[in-house]
Amino acid sequence: MQEGVSEKITKVVIEDIWGAIKDILNWGFHIGESENKVHITVGLLLMVVFAFVVTDFLLKWVRKIYTRKLDETDTRKFISFFKFIKYIVYIIVVFSVLSFAGVNITPFLAASAALLLGVGLALQQIFQDVIGGFLIMVDKSLLVGDIIEVDGEVGRVIDIKIRTTRAIKRDDKILIIPNHKFINDSFLNITQNHKTTREFVSVGVKYGSDTQKVKELLLESVSEDSRILKKPKPFVRFDDFGDSALIFNVGFFISDSFSDPYIKSDIRFRIDALFRENNITIPFPQRDVHIFQESSIQNVKKEE
Repeated sequence: MQEGVSEKITKVVIEDIWGAIKDILNWGFHIGESENKVHITVGLLLMVVFAFVVTDFLLKWVRKIYTRKLDETDTRKFISFFKFIKYIVYIIVVFSVLSFAGVNITPFLAASAALLLGVGLALQQIFQDVIGGFLIMVDKSLLVGDIIEVDGEVGRVIDIKIRTTRAIKRDDKILIIPNHKFINDSFLNITQNHKTTREFVSVGVKYGSDTQKVKELLLESVSEDSRILKKPKPFVRFDDFGDSALIFNVGFFISDSFSDPYIKSDIRFRIDALFRENNITIPFPQRDVHIFQESSIQNVKKEE
């Protein structure tokens, strides 16, 4: 008898607790009016939060698995692209949960469109940056690790975010570039096709110098530098007969154009040393100045 009463009491308590929980979950508010009215409940919000947390966990797991065997450069490329995908997935998940819960998402879509239109007019530049960042990732005109030149500034891309791209300059300063500049303006991607670039060091020698000897010395100046590629081979061009010098250019190929100023500096030091050892002179600009004496001018006038 007592056991039966106890079971009934337990059942009633459980039903009361479950009823209270259902009341809490069903408590909510309405958004909109008439036929577009949307009922938002505590249960729906908890469902959205739960879906968001699970999605975030799965995305982090996917990123961890995918980048486990990638090197640092490829990992940065993937993470930059993954950021855009992540936000798109979040939006899809939220609207999918709302639709699954029986919520009419049409008003949300209409309100989102109106909101984006209003905010877009006020924040047009920011939206251009966001769209620019998305297009960069889609058409792959710019990747993490690329060496670029924007407005005369050279840097290596280290991160592509939604609104901006960050590049590290040769002096280790960070260059922050709004993404719309890559869409609206021209920029130079030095490593777009491949990582190998052709560089030149120019030098002038005085008239009368042995040009074949100059060619040999210039090739020697780049032959022992481990940073210079053996293939394609370095070469020398006799470019011009200058006003005060014969102009030569030694061309060579490197795989890290980011450090080319330092490589060129070392080559210039070697050229100077080799020229000194072999009595090859690097001339300075010279001009012939003719001075006419007053007596000579007067004699010319008398003859006339």
